[in-house]
Amino acid sequence: MNREIFRIAVPNIISNITVPLMGIFSTAIAGHCGDSAATIGALAIGVSIFNFIYWNCSFIRMGTSGLTAQAFGAEDFTTTTAMLVRAVALSAVLGLAVLVLQYPLGELSLWMMNGSQMVSDYFYARIWAVPAGIMLFGLNGWFTGMQNAVIPMVTSIFINVLHVLLSLWFVFGFDMGITGIAYASVVAQWSGMTLSIVLLLLFFRKTLQRVDIRQVLQLDAMREFFKVNGDIIIRTFCIVIVYTFFTAASARMESEIVLAVNTMLLQLFTLFSYMNDGFAYAAEALTGRFVGARDRVSLQLCIRRCVVWALGTAAICIAIYVVWWEDILSMFFGDKSQLIDMLTVARQYIGWVIAIPLAAALPFLMDGIMVGATLTRVLRNSMLLSTVAYFAIYYSLHPFIGNNALWLAFTAYMALRGIAQYFMSGRLAKVYQKTILS
Repeated sequence: MNREIFRIAVPNIISNITVPLMGIFSTAIAGHCGDSAATIGALAIGVSIFNFIYWNCSFIRMGTSGLTAQAFGAEDFTTTTAMLVRAVALSAVLGLAVLVLQYPLGELSLWMMNGSQMVSDYFYARIWAVPAGIMLFGLNGWFTGMQNAVIPMVTSIFINVLHVLLSLWFVFGFDMGITGIAYASVVAQWSGMTLSIVLLLLFFRKTLQRVDIRQVLQLDAMREFFKVNGDIIIRTFCIVIVYTFFTAASARMESEIVLAVNTMLLQLFTLFSYMNDGFAYAAEALTGRFVGARDRVSLQLCIRRCVVWALGTAAICIAIYVVWWEDILSMFFGDKSQLIDMLTVARQYIGWVIAIPLAAALPFLMDGIMVGATLTRVLRNSMLLSTVAYFAIYYSLHPFIGNNALWLAFTAYMALRGIAQYFMSGRLAKVYQKTILS
């Protein structure tokens, strides 16, 4: 079982880590452009806007993964092929819609986030990467459901290495500022989507079945597909609200330094979350597979082992942050005069980043289990409860403890997600019942 978990988790950890590393490199590049704090703040707002768009479309990956894994476990390859077609078609429609609506989306986002002209330039450059990014959600969800984590890993590494190289070239070679980082994303995302399709055709041509439009649009299958995705859309929208509000609230703090510090510390948490998500993806893929195969014994063993590995990952990250947090944050700044001020402010809040991995390890894992078992109503309801708690804590305590209220609310939000899912699923009884009722 450990071998099965690591076969999916390790490639996902490697590919996931490239995402926050790309964010760290992008932030470091921005920190070497002119006014470090202002440029990092502008990039943070721009990235937050695109996180809002991407995360609201990430339901395609999660909905596709769970249903595909269950069909894979049942060895129903006609259904897995139909799931691929549904995911790709929906991704294409959403990507086109974002391009058509880019102006109202952009202007509303800039107004809500108090974005500067620098943020506006970044947004209208990077928007052309969105269709490819959404398409990759559908493809990667299908690969995960098919128990293949290597293709998403190869694609992710390719995209993020290309993004960093092009960012350096565009920013310092052509003096394009953070707009160069945006255009690097456009080229990297479309290149990665092309690579992903090529690998799909190379490695799954024998698995893909001939399906017609009636199979793809089969009423019961479509109803289940959109029911699962509907719950995940609500769940994802809550996540987007929480993260976007975190950046927006940081931007309205007393200084640009607090925004920059919160951005950097959130990058450290994001690094942990992408590492831990490797085991969440393994739980997602294997839970779906064992539910589809009606293998309760393997499902129970899988969940127990994933819990151990998720907590172990959290312990490693906490140790790294305790020992090396100053060295990590120092990479962000080329302006040494600002670095001392940044580290002084960061020292006030670093304890939250050290504590959050322990609070978030099991909630991330529970997300994967619920997606694999397609218990998406539990996923949705737990997220709604946690989001309400997040805002209640922030607004009740912010007048008294300032920025600490934002970090306390974020930490409580993470912990409550896992607790709520555990009890809403009948202490996982509903997950195990799926091996009988599926």
